[in-house]
Amino acid sequence: MKAAYRTLVLATTCLAFVVVIVGAYVRLMDAGLGCPDWPGCYGELTPAHAHTEIAKAVEAQGGEHGPVSLRKAWKEMVHRYLAGTLGLAILLITIVSWRRRVRASQSPALPTALLALVIFQAALGMWTVTLLLKPVIVTLHLLGGMATLALLAWLGARQLDIRAPAGGTAALARLRPWARVGLAIVVVQIALGAWVSSNYAALACVDFPKCHGSWLPEMDFRHGFQLVRELGRTAAGDHLAYEALTAVHWSHRVGALVTLLHIGVVSLMLVRSEGARAYGAVLAAVLVAQVLLGVANVLAGLPLAVAVAHNAVAALLLVTLVVINFALSRTSPIHFR
Repeated sequence: MKAAYRTLVLATTCLAFVVVIVGAYVRLMDAGLGCPDWPGCYGELTPAHAHTEIAKAVEAQGGEHGPVSLRKAWKEMVHRYLAGTLGLAILLITIVSWRRRVRASQSPALPTALLALVIFQAALGMWTVTLLLKPVIVTLHLLGGMATLALLAWLGARQLDIRAPAGGTAALARLRPWARVGLAIVVVQIALGAWVSSNYAALACVDFPKCHGSWLPEMDFRHGFQLVRELGRTAAGDHLAYEALTAVHWSHRVGALVTLLHIGVVSLMLVRSEGARAYGAVLAAVLVAQVLLGVANVLAGLPLAVAVAHNAVAALLLVTLVVINFALSRTSPIHFR
């Protein structure tokens, strides 16, 4: 039973990673409104059953270059099918965790919290469509997906009993707060990246490392970071100025620099700590890959494959830090002499 439960948790974690990647692909393909209702597609189970309605919508918008097309509808629905399967898997994890809580001596609180989160995530998915891609809802939906993945990674690390070397070292003890802060920084950076994506600001600066040839370009933070507004509009309903998108993009770049410096230090500390070198090497590799993908997005004009990979590696960076924090939390208390 223990092995089966562990396999279920790990498989669900992998599925959550796939859902995050497919969600990014759907968003980058501008297919979020491929089916304008929820949970079905024009009231049908699949786009194939709604072929006539989709054809009428495509004709009404003047062709397949708008938000509606049969291909976009399938992309959106495949994401929903995967997300629905993920929800059922988390429900099963929760049921099993409650049934084995006494024998396993593990609290079912985390799986229960996961189930509550995935229910809220489903609601965000519905609002993403019904509220026409409102940036704050899209951002929260992306963060909800990342939070689901992070909690599953923590649950998976618990099932695998991942830990740092028994007894620990003074270096590992000093690393715990650094790793916690690093995780918080990555969460904030992912939120900034989500805000960039939901506002279509990825190419607001097309040069690097400067933006519009300046380290401090003209920016409008007030409108750029207004949460309650429509896509491409200010809260007052006016068109969102380019300076606002520049502020969003520039903030993500600054966050990337902070992330690079802090996580780079954490990686170095891990590499120099006996028994934790593998953690440091993996963290450094994922960090470098993410930075290079971010730069490539700008210089290459946001190619689809690179943009999706940037989202995927962000998820990997988050999972890596979750596992490292879990492992460091399981080291024995260290006494300094």
